[in-house]
Amino acid sequence: MTPLQSVWGTVAGTVVSVCALTYAQVALPTQPLLSDYALVSGGLPPVLIGMLALAGACLSLAYGLAAGDPVRTAATRVLLLAGAAGLMMSAIFPTDPGSSQVGSLTGEIHRWAAAIVFTSLPVAGWTLARGRAAAPRWNAVKAMSVTSAVTLAAYLAAHPATFTSPLINGAAYYGLLERAVVLAEMVLLTVMALAATERQPAVRADAAPSAPAGDGQRPAPHDDDRQERLAA
Repeated sequence: MTPLQSVWGTVAGTVVSVCALTYAQVALPTQPLLSDYALVSGGLPPVLIGMLALAGACLSLAYGLAAGDPVRTAATRVLLLAGAAGLMMSAIFPTDPGSSQVGSLTGEIHRWAAAIVFTSLPVAGWTLARGRAAAPRWNAVKAMSVTSAVTLAAYLAAHPATFTSPLINGAAYYGLLERAVVLAEMVLLTVMALAATERQPAVRADAAPSAPAGDGQRPAPHDDDRQERLAA
């Protein structure tokens, strides 16, 4: 896979994920969280497609980084693989119904896997852009990483399972914040792929100055001819 193919793979996976989750949002009864759509009739296929397509986008980006800059992007690739694994686990193990008071084993696995996804991708973006020279593409990666992290913090504060939720009436809009986190991280993946594979402008090397004639330099051909005529 070439770097360009990695970009296309990341973008394609992200677009498929957006389309699948948008279909669930539009065509199915409204649910508090995106993963809850898997529990309603007809909701499992789009949720599975959306999660697995986004996992494919993470893997495609990790592969492209390994091919382009394997040493500098090692930490980023580990985080992307963790995000892809979390998405796969979230797809395999469904969440518990929102009205359930007792968490099942599959529901707990789903929640922890989702936590890995939500936290690993913003850190992956930051580690990729950290230490890079100031440029619009790397500034965009940093900005989206910070946006994803801040949105995630707001979502966690508003989630009904936290003690801060009643203080800020989080139950009224925590589902909207979860969708904002997912969207921000989708954009982050795309920005990371575009930034990491953008070609640097070629730098034209200055012409090397001609070396001055020094000791041991072979005389020009016309000097040899003149010396032969004098010797004759």
